[in-house]
Amino acid sequence: MRELGIFLFVAGLLAMVAPLLLPSNFRFPFFDWIHTWGNTIAWVIRVGISLLGLVLWLSFKNKE
Repeated sequence: MRELGIFLFVAGLLAMVAPLLLPSNFRFPFFDWIHTWGNTIAWVIRVGISLLGLVLWLSFKNKE
C-alpha cells in the first residue's frame, strides 16, 4: 500500500507541475480525462490524487 501511495503522490505532483512547465498544447493522455469537467475540477482532482497518495504513504510508512 505504501508503494501505491508513493505512485499516487508522484503522479499527482507530475499532473500539477506539467501544465506549468510544458507548452499549453501538450497534454498527457492519462490525465486528459480530468479536463472534461473544467479547469477548476481538474485542479481539485490533481490535488486530491496527491493528498490521497501522501496519506497512504504516511499511514503505511512504519507498518513494515
